[in-house]
Parts: sequence; C-alpha cells; structure tokens
Amino acid sequence: MTNTYYHALLRKGYTRRDFLRLCTILTATMGLDASFISQVAHALETKPRLPVIYLELQLCTCCSESFIRTAHPLFSDLILNLISLDYMETLMAASGEQAEAAKAKTMQDYRGRYLLVVEGSVPLKDDGIYTTIAGKTAHQVLLEAAEGALAVIAYGSCATNTCVQGASPNPTGAVAVKDIVRNKPVIDVPGCPPIAEVIAGVVAHYVTFDRLPELTGLGRPRAFYNHRIHDNCNRRAFFDAGLFVEQFDDEGAKQGWCLYKMGCKGPTTYNACAITQWNNGVSYPIKSGHPCLGCSEPNFFDNSPFYTRLAHIPGQAKPVDPDELGKKVVGITAAGVGLHALATGVLKTKKKKEGEKHGPKNSG
Repeated sequence: MTNTYYHALLRKGYTRRDFLRLCTILTATMGLDASFISQVAHALETKPRLPVIYLELQLCTCCSESFIRTAHPLFSDLILNLISLDYMETLMAASGEQAEAAKAKTMQDYRGRYLLVVEGSVPLKDDGIYTTIAGKTAHQVLLEAAEGALAVIAYGSCATNTCVQGASPNPTGAVAVKDIVRNKPVIDVPGCPPIAEVIAGVVAHYVTFDRLPELTGLGRPRAFYNHRIHDNCNRRAFFDAGLFVEQFDDEGAKQGWCLYKMGCKGPTTYNACAITQWNNGVSYPIKSGHPCLGCSEPNFFDNSPFYTRLAHIPGQAKPVDPDELGKKVVGITAAGVGLHALATGVLKTKKKKEGEKHGPKNSG
C-alpha cells in the first residue's frame, strides 16, 4: 500500500528518523507514554491517510487560524502527511462548483470512512438564511456531510456551545453541532479558539487503535480536557501564597502574581492551555498577563462580566475565599515575624545574663 502516512512522508523527502520523530510527537500529543511509539509507527506504516472534510459554518474563522498554527506536528505535516484534507474552503485551491464536487466525491468514495470537522454554529432562525453555502443552509450542509462520516469533531466554542453567536439574545437562533447531529459520535473540542493539536491527537488515536479517544462526561477528549487550567497554572504558587493582582498595572501584576481577583476563570475551566500552550509552546493568556475568560466552558460569553472574580474556588476540599486566604497569609507572616522577634529577644537576654555570670574577672 503506497497511500500510507509513512509512504506519503517518504515521497516528500522525509527520512526514517523524521518519521519516528513524528510518531514520538503524536504519541505525546495523545497523552500516551513512550511504550506506544512502536504501535503508532506500525499504524502509520500500514494504514492509509484519513480523509477529512472541514466545514466552516457560522463563525469568525479564528478556529481555522488556530488550526493552521499547530506545532506538534507542524500544520504542513498534518494536512500533507497525516490526513487527506479534501475540503476546507479557506485553504483549498478550488472554489465554487469545483470545491463542492471535491467534497461530494469524498463523501461518496469514502462513505463511513472520512472524518468530519465542523467549525462554527448552526443558525436555525428564519429558515437558516444567516449562513448558506452553495445555495444550501448550514443546517442542510451539516446533515449531508455528517450522514456518511465515521465521526464528527465540533471544533471551537461556536460549534460546541454557540459562543458569541448564541449569546443572549441569540438573534440567528444558533445551535451547537451536537444539537443537530444525533446519529454519529460527536467529539467536542471547545475553545475560542481551540488548541489545534487536539485534532492531530484524535486522528492519530483513531488510526492507531481503530477507535475514537476516551472522552470526558462532556464529550471532550480526556487527554486535553481532564484538568482545570488552575491545576497547572504557572501562577498557581502565588495563589497558594495569597498573592493576588489587584489592578492590571500594580506591583503584583509586574511580579506575575495570581490573576484570580481580576476575574480569572482558570479554576472553573477545563483545558490544556497551561500544558500545551500556544505558538509552539511560547505562552497562553494567563502567562501573558491576562486572566482566563473560560472560553471552553458552556455559555462562556454570557458568563460575564469577564473581569469579576468568583466568590469561591470550586473543586477544593474546602471552598477558598481569596480575601480570607490573603488575610491568613498576612496574619501568619506577621505572627512569624513576631515569634522570631520574641525568640531573638529571649536569646539575647539569655546570652547577656550568661555573659554577666561567666564574664572575665578583674586582674589585680
């Protein structure tokens, strides 16, 4: 078989070493340990590339912008070697009737074997006139493409929870992909935008194990959405120490203290931002000095105001009030200083008395 991932790499000048490096990256992306590298390599050597249809419905294209900036693997490796991206309006050279013909051919030739990625929400109000493609509504386009797909990835918060389009009063009647597609597995990959590496992880997992990855209770890939951003935040030590930014330009902000009082939703947001980060692992919002807005959580756009903090930290053994935490830290520090001063005074007094008792005798 010459249409495998491995042969696609060889045709483009990659070496065996390059191939194994890609396998290592994909294994790590899936959240698996190094013992699975050989299994991933065998799958990519023997299985054909997975056809992908990428729909862009009611959106702002920020998810596509994130998609093309994947670093593990590089986007060029992802679309040229790992998958066969047969339809994506933003990237494909064809347009109009030629583009639609390419999509129809994939749907026919690979029925039940292609992956459908959907970006954007689905407007239903006024017969769906707010988004139309090739004379069809977004609703019709989605149902047609999903019918023959092996699974659907709802990519981005617009697709998973309608995001800004569905914010009150939801003028277009936007709904999420899972509200339309009922007869196929729907994998939610929320975020505004989402982390691009998730798609590579889902594809690699399916190719390797012939099944979709394990999902959370909300239908998200567990490898990426199993932990709160708060749990791995680079500012977590300052939270535990009770050191909080009070204003964006105060000394705490300059020192990189915790942004919880500035409205950070890290304690209630499940995503891999703090681990995977963005732009090849350079940074993520909290690290860059801005509080997390909770964009991967349901109805996040209506969970405002963004810069107002939560009253308590959820998910703790005992709810934590950051104001009380700060007071306790200050109190403990003051008590420590007081005890240190008292101990120092006692020690000095003791030494003084010992000096008077055992001091040098007068000569003469």
